[in-house]
Amino acid sequence: MSRLLVAGMGNVLRHDDGFGVEIARRLMAGDALPAGVKVIDIGIGGIHLVQELMDGYDALVVIDAVERGSEPGTVHLLVADVADLTLWSEDERGDFLADMHYTTPSKALILARALGVLPPRVFILGCQPGETDALGIGLTAPVERAATEALRTIAELLDQRDRWRSGGQPVPSAVPGRERASG
Repeated sequence: MSRLLVAGMGNVLRHDDGFGVEIARRLMAGDALPAGVKVIDIGIGGIHLVQELMDGYDALVVIDAVERGSEPGTVHLLVADVADLTLWSEDERGDFLADMHYTTPSKALILARALGVLPPRVFILGCQPGETDALGIGLTAPVERAATEALRTIAELLDQRDRWRSGGQPVPSAVPGRERASG
């Protein structure tokens, strides 16, 4: 049986930046998840994601607020293209490894790849935020409305596990298109 990790990331004290955490909490509070699926709330501790990946997973879905230049509340399904740390210069690797927090998904994914624990399939389910700078708890109205679409997209990804496990790409109807995200 394949193992899938769904990880909600973000800062709940910065409004829409808490999108991933809120979606993860709703998944954990909802109906029983299919066998082999684990949902965790990472918050801003990307190193926690790397540690969890050490348990071995076949796929990863990171949920987070993503800046894509779209309207607030737009949901994006991204296929992660994770950078290979071994191809970087010594100075670039040193600068990268000096950051022990790895609060952004891209940094956590690069470290996971370097450690050999990154699953072969990595998706980022993101939502364009409206407000992330001001302190405050709770999602803005457009991002709150997007939560339903995000939950539906995750359900469709889970339903299509057999398809992408055999090399196909997911095609959730809730998301108009897929994009590649470099990290």
